[in-house]
Amino acid sequence: MSTAARVWVWLLVVPGAIWALVRLLGLERGWPAVQIVAFTPYAALASLAPLVITLATRRWWAAAVAGAACVALVACVVPRASGSSASGPAGVELRVMSTNMLKGGADATVIVDLVRVHRVDVLAVQEFTPDAERRLDAAGLPTLLPHSVRSPEVGVIGSAIYSRHPLVDGATRTNPGDFLQAAATVRVSGALAVLVESVHPTPPALSSRIREWVAGLRGQPPATPDGPPRVLAGDFNATVDHAEMRRLIDTGYRDAASSIGRGLTPTWPYAGGFDGLAPPVAIDHVLVDRRIGVRDFRAFTVPDTDHRAIIATLVIP
Repeated sequence: MSTAARVWVWLLVVPGAIWALVRLLGLERGWPAVQIVAFTPYAALASLAPLVITLATRRWWAAAVAGAACVALVACVVPRASGSSASGPAGVELRVMSTNMLKGGADATVIVDLVRVHRVDVLAVQEFTPDAERRLDAAGLPTLLPHSVRSPEVGVIGSAIYSRHPLVDGATRTNPGDFLQAAATVRVSGALAVLVESVHPTPPALSSRIREWVAGLRGQPPATPDGPPRVLAGDFNATVDHAEMRRLIDTGYRDAASSIGRGLTPTWPYAGGFDGLAPPVAIDHVLVDRRIGVRDFRAFTVPDTDHRAIIATLVIP
């Protein structure tokens, strides 16, 4: 093999190896690494090509590196698609839905229909505006979910929680970047009370926002294994390939979708424009205290927003 051919082989292998190291060691620190690592499932699939090429051309050292990178990336991704069909103890079902309304513009009728058809018990809303509040009210949401904590704001920072069950200790806090997060304790008849929060840290869209994004994720409440069970539902602006997301989960949560083998279900982007050119990834999540069971997870496209709505069927002990 010529020198030029050897160079091209290594040029095929090195990017995957670097990606695997960044993902395994949590080395993404700034822009654009934070954005790029979100697409690790696609990198895992693409890593097969350098391995096949190096094996076919008998470049054994390059094949060894390509094989190690491929195994590492696949190992990071496969557990999200290999969970059990259901998990957790017996208890009372609680269906939790989250929807990002894209500056309040999402179709309120479709959202309310999802709540009605899927018998949602708790709805977490992000990018909740005064206009979105009016349209959700007009579509009949308060009839289905009469208890709420609402903080509507123009633009992208508003937040709300609606519930079929009574809410206590309702409050709204402010993340770095002024993004709001509504939270409350849900009193579920026949089960433990559950702390629920509508999550929405600053998106890491610009290099100047990375620090706020990190602070927003680190500011999420950790799991409390000895206290009331906690559920975080919303637009995390992060996948489980982000080290900051894994740190949060490691406090005592699990990703509801991944726990039943649906962790690769994409949720964003689902709209036109520049963002719509990106391959879809899972940045909307329901994180649950490890004492809480998970029976189902689904995603639904909602018109006029770039995020799919997600619904997790949980089991509260």
